[in-house]
Amino acid sequence: MKKVNIVLYSPEIPQNTGNISRTAAVTGAALHLIRPFGFEITDRNLKRAGLDYWDKLDITYYDSFEDFKEKNPDAQMYFFTSHTERHYTDVSYPDNVYLVFGRETAGLPPEIVEPNKERAVRIPMRPTLRCLNLSNAVAIAVYEALRQADFEDLI
Repeated sequence: MKKVNIVLYSPEIPQNTGNISRTAAVTGAALHLIRPFGFEITDRNLKRAGLDYWDKLDITYYDSFEDFKEKNPDAQMYFFTSHTERHYTDVSYPDNVYLVFGRETAGLPPEIVEPNKERAVRIPMRPTLRCLNLSNAVAIAVYEALRQADFEDLI
């Protein structure tokens, strides 16, 4: 099965993280959460959104993006941002890919995206609207990476 890693940089909304944890669990993706969070992991809204799945998660916590990079030095990352022209479907995602998403209110900071411009991708949307909901964007990206592997080991 193709390994997919979901990386959330400083998530702010517990319900989104709960929904994303559910997507991770049902697809077999690993979830990487980078502090600071806009909520406590014990938040009842977080747990309610992913309650039936929380114990089935492969989840790792990090204190900062630097901590994440140190612990995953060989990570092949793709950065989801509205500040690039390359579409997420233009990429051939490798096995053990890391799909990196930013905060709900601000996205990924320039200091993370700029040094990685060649691996920055976007999900197309109407130009007059700001962005998709984070949990929807994650689901779109995860399922594209899995589609490229013909949904191996999924029913």
